[in-house]
Amino acid sequence: MSGKRLNSPYLDRRTFIAGVSALPLGASAALGQGRQDPRMQTSFGPVSGYNDGPVSVFKGVRYGGDTRPRRFQRPVAPTAWTEVKRATEYGGASPQRGSEPNQSEDCLFLNVWTPGVADGAKRPIMVYFHGGAYNGGSGSDPLYDGRRLAEIHDVVVVTVNHRLNVFGYLYLPVLTGGKFPDSGNTGIWDLVLALEWVRDNADAIGGDAKRVMVFGQSGGGAKIATMMAAPAAKGLFHSAATMSGQQVTACGPLNGTARAGAVLNQLGIAPDDIGALVNLPTERLLDGMEARDPVNPEFGVYMGPVLDEIFLKRHPFWPDAPAQSADIPMILGNTKDETRNLIGRREPDAFDMEWDELPARLAHHMRCDILPSEVVSVYRKAYPDYSAADIFFAATTAGRSWRGQVEEADARARAEHPTWVYQMDLPSPEEGGRYGAPHTIDIAHAFGNLTAPNAITGNSARARVVSDQLQAAFVALARNGTPDHKGLPTWSQHRLPDRATMVFGDDTKLVDDPRKVERELFAKVPFIQWGT
Repeated sequence: MSGKRLNSPYLDRRTFIAGVSALPLGASAALGQGRQDPRMQTSFGPVSGYNDGPVSVFKGVRYGGDTRPRRFQRPVAPTAWTEVKRATEYGGASPQRGSEPNQSEDCLFLNVWTPGVADGAKRPIMVYFHGGAYNGGSGSDPLYDGRRLAEIHDVVVVTVNHRLNVFGYLYLPVLTGGKFPDSGNTGIWDLVLALEWVRDNADAIGGDAKRVMVFGQSGGGAKIATMMAAPAAKGLFHSAATMSGQQVTACGPLNGTARAGAVLNQLGIAPDDIGALVNLPTERLLDGMEARDPVNPEFGVYMGPVLDEIFLKRHPFWPDAPAQSADIPMILGNTKDETRNLIGRREPDAFDMEWDELPARLAHHMRCDILPSEVVSVYRKAYPDYSAADIFFAATTAGRSWRGQVEEADARARAEHPTWVYQMDLPSPEEGGRYGAPHTIDIAHAFGNLTAPNAITGNSARARVVSDQLQAAFVALARNGTPDHKGLPTWSQHRLPDRATMVFGDDTKLVDDPRKVERELFAKVPFIQWGT
């Protein structure tokens, strides 16, 4: 199948609103300063936010209680309040390594952008889960600012903080004689609680409790895939879009136990010393992430969802697509050059590798058991102009990043679940384009935040068209259950054997089974999600 290039129907409107939407966010907020600060009555108490142009913004809204007193346990609802709480600053982010500001175990906060508070408009609600694997990040990155998406498309946007790494996924019950039975999935239990808040407060935020869409990139997409198989999440969302984020299999309980043991050993804590574990200072507990992974000792310890027979009673997308999600329309997307920044920024010498280096580096980074020489041979035949670096990044993208999306999309196609697939080909202009279309590039497109800090899209006319197209597709899925809109070629569902894929590049077109030779190469190897 193929589709012709179409211009975006949203460019005229974009030009019309450019005086607002192209402004820095602070300047746009100033446009709303003459209006009274918006107030919202949540199910736990009243909050007041601020106006950002025509959008009401509420940041740091509490959806759960402080997790510090309930470390390694399911989250609970917060204590209700009666005095109006200011909701103008982002709440705490889960403790993590790196530069994320304002870290705290008291981290169950969400943020809302809405064109109307309690106005009965019944807008689609788009809930975004951030990436950073299961180890880092928060819902407060400027890339995720929901003002433009809410304003242009008349939707409600929500971003969420939740527990990460050892605070969210340290599987302890086997080591502790049955204590902390939910500890392997507390981070995703947090997301369930957040979605319950969205359901219960849909009217207050100007949204429709029956049209909740979840979308997320990288780890955020993996969390969505996990929830699609989790009974506790059933009915809490009605459409989904994942961007370079898959979770075909979860961590097994035996590997989860081994990893928890490695963390405790790193901390010098005996498994039966529960008091030391629950009372350990936050920063000291985070030191446990310095442990090596007992399953893959070349790497740091993996933290992620666990097949604990409580939250997860099956693997998310193995041996098939979860039946509980059969009626959820879903978009799955990946970028053409995922690892050019995932690996290339950490190992910049990879861009200059010689042919004799290639097999060993592939063996280390593909994360699947396939003969590197065969991979090189297939790629050289398929892409004779590729350099050693080109093959390295293409094969690591296909083998470790894209492969999970193929597995999930094909599983849903076999079960005839409504599914659409895209591939982002439009390259980033960064450093002369050396990164191609890398991991994370589609975030700014999806939010319309091409000029935000950390955006790698550039702000060319073509980037704006692609951003318009992707935004409108996500909004259409949230609103109507299908990504089709007048700014795109007809987007056929992903069915076998065609594997129709919307390719966003120098033009936008529907292509059957792009990168078929790469897909077939790695299909000969059984797929197990990395870390599981």
